[in-house]
Amino acid sequence: MASNMHSKHHAIMISVPYQGHITPFLNLALQIASAGFAITFVHTEHIHHTLSRVHKDQLDLFSKAREAGLDICYKTISDGFPLEFDRTLHLEEYWESMFVSFPSIADQFVGEMIRSDPHSVHFLVTDTTFSWTANVATKYNLVNVSFWTEPALVFSLGYHIDLLQENGHYPAKDDTEELISYVPGVDSISTKDLMPYLKESESRTLVHRGMVSAFKEVKRADFILYNTVQELESDTLSSLNQENQTNYAIGPINFMKNGTSMITAVPKSLWAESDCNQWLETKRPGSVVYVSFGSLVKISKRVVEEIAYGILLSEVNFIWVFREDHEILPRGFEDALSNVDRGLIVPWCDQITVLSNPAVGGFLTHCGWNSILESIWCGVPMICYPIAFDQPTNRKLVVDDWRIGTNLCDGLVSVQREAVAEKIGGFINGGVAGDLRNEITSLMEKLHNAVEIDGSSNRNLDKFISDLKKKLMSWE
Repeated sequence: MASNMHSKHHAIMISVPYQGHITPFLNLALQIASAGFAITFVHTEHIHHTLSRVHKDQLDLFSKAREAGLDICYKTISDGFPLEFDRTLHLEEYWESMFVSFPSIADQFVGEMIRSDPHSVHFLVTDTTFSWTANVATKYNLVNVSFWTEPALVFSLGYHIDLLQENGHYPAKDDTEELISYVPGVDSISTKDLMPYLKESESRTLVHRGMVSAFKEVKRADFILYNTVQELESDTLSSLNQENQTNYAIGPINFMKNGTSMITAVPKSLWAESDCNQWLETKRPGSVVYVSFGSLVKISKRVVEEIAYGILLSEVNFIWVFREDHEILPRGFEDALSNVDRGLIVPWCDQITVLSNPAVGGFLTHCGWNSILESIWCGVPMICYPIAFDQPTNRKLVVDDWRIGTNLCDGLVSVQREAVAEKIGGFINGGVAGDLRNEITSLMEKLHNAVEIDGSSNRNLDKFISDLKKKLMSWE
């Protein structure tokens, strides 16, 4: 702690090293810095190396932010592995280390930051998924800000694990469907829609152990931020506010306005090479389905093949963002595309720009939370194929609660190309998307209004900044 009345308030920000977490964290950093705080944004050395090759414009952001007068610096931290270690191929080993070894690395890093600048009042802003933050904050007497990058529904289910256990729904049985209607702020949810790490089949996995620990430790946070909107999840957020912790819905953070450009997950060089815009301009309004599943680590080659040929059979125009090696695509698929002008496969694109194009009538998505928010922001109905993590629960919000999307199929094992063709064809050409568009237009307006000057998210962000400053002043 510092004793100087004019001490600098300094945030040490550490995100989970995946793009879906990094992008909202970067935008949160801009918001906090714009409020007059000093920021040290921390990437793992591996992520820094990846961004240097693929997303250099994200790294350039830090220089541009400083030029704009923001007090942001950038540092890297080891994740315990050499750069050449394949973190995807050895996912279990990697996350075993992140849960067991990385906390001590982070502890040492934070301690060195504090010792190097003893006159500042430091505080932590970390991903809720990290389970080490509360211990480090307690050790160094730091204010602890936890940022949840997924919907409040998912948070609430994890937050109330003890309640699920008392009622025999944790871990939930894989082969049964039971209705849960006792979680505060959650009207009702089927056990089939719970996050996989709350189910029996994953009860011994690293993800399960890590998330259970994280939800236990977040109860020690001083502030909890949510990348969601009050009007989207009002009952859940209101209930969480009764839990004796301070909660703020500040999403969609990627669209909050500030003096520096918003950050997206897009390498502009690849966007220019793919030339999606020019291709889209040749298509009639609402005739294109945009396809993106994020990382394909959890999706099988057979499923990719059935979806690929199902899209071809549907005779619908499509853009498929395929981030992985194209060898996972079925043999002959790209050759078949060359004979028609219905499909475009790109390694990356500006998702917001594509979704904003009038030619796009639907989004076939894995239901990652950032993708859902971006689809709502652009008013594009969704076709849902959840794969892992929070995605099955997110699907419930999209299809069952908000009615702004439809399921590609039931379950992860029943993907057949004929059914895919029928679903996508009916969605684009059969009027399904049009039926959903009124509902998503209403939600789109709520998102846009939330980030306006007097919008709920903007007010909540201002309230958080004010409360944080008061807390830090009491820390001096």
